[in-house]
Amino acid sequence: MPRIRLEGLVKRYGDFEVLHGIDLEMEENEFTVFVGPSGCGKSTTLRMIAGLETVSDGEIFIDDRPVSHLEPKARDLAMVFQDYALYPHLDVARNMSFALRLQKVPKAEINKKVGDVARMLGLTDYLHRKPAELSGGQRQRVAMGRALTRDSSTFLFDEPLSNLDAKLRGQMRAELALMRQQVQKNMIYVTHDQIEAMTLADRIVVMHGGYIQQHGTPEELYKNPANKFVAGFLGSPPMNFLDASVEDRGGELFVTGAGFSISLTQKRQQNIQKADLRNVTLGIRPSDLRFNPNAPEDASLDLKVVVSEYIGAQSVLICDCAGQKIEVELKSDTPIGLGETLRFEVNADAIHLFDREREVAL
Repeated sequence: MPRIRLEGLVKRYGDFEVLHGIDLEMEENEFTVFVGPSGCGKSTTLRMIAGLETVSDGEIFIDDRPVSHLEPKARDLAMVFQDYALYPHLDVARNMSFALRLQKVPKAEINKKVGDVARMLGLTDYLHRKPAELSGGQRQRVAMGRALTRDSSTFLFDEPLSNLDAKLRGQMRAELALMRQQVQKNMIYVTHDQIEAMTLADRIVVMHGGYIQQHGTPEELYKNPANKFVAGFLGSPPMNFLDASVEDRGGELFVTGAGFSISLTQKRQQNIQKADLRNVTLGIRPSDLRFNPNAPEDASLDLKVVVSEYIGAQSVLICDCAGQKIEVELKSDTPIGLGETLRFEVNADAIHLFDREREVAL
């Protein structure tokens, strides 16, 4: 499989620049997911790779071959669109084989490829149906099947699950993960859904404001976010942020704020420089707070429970910490009453500190 490299990729619409010099290399046989809020530039990047948008500056390389000047059909890529883009007058089999028939591929080979892909995607019983006779999830499978029958080196997915309801999205995520195991190809996937990104990606590329904020494995980005944006975007419920400062008390460092003073671990203290003894933002994930009435004061937060959201085995508490909102994730059978002020032990190894002004991780 080819490697795909973006060098200084810029996109402008008139005087308005939406991508500001993107540099990225995608490895062979890698499932790369671009994720970020609407308008961050992720779909524009994908469409430039596909050849559906022109490159204003920079270059796209596929196996060290510059391709920005090539037509889409010359790049050996197949794309799955958000709106399926199926031909309503053609049945499933003819939709899936459309590109092969244009290429004058022999009929026997077309039938074999369509049959193999249909079996993999569970579409064998639907080959003679029209798109209007299918559910949203089935139509999306057909759109993926049409791309897979082309046997391209790289598959591009532009928010393929965004039109589906929550339950169907979950099912399709599982099917995509299974398909990924069976199809050893490069895949580049765009989504605004961080759960899709975390569950599907070999590597996540987080974008915001036309820049790449960070890229790496899901675990790397979750455990070691480069900045406050990445920390808050990945994870559900999202990370809590509290205004704080780092103080040196006789050689021991504490992160302090309204209503709390938490002792930093030795490992964290080793990473704190003298210049970092200033105002910071403290980041704590909801799952890193544990209800413990006996927790020491320098390793806990006292929180007033404002709202309890029951979601089955887990509940999410929305609490007040001296005027700042903070969420806690815990088992639903924990005896919690609204309006109570309770002590939650902080997993000190899992806290994050960010520069208050630049919002980068310390």
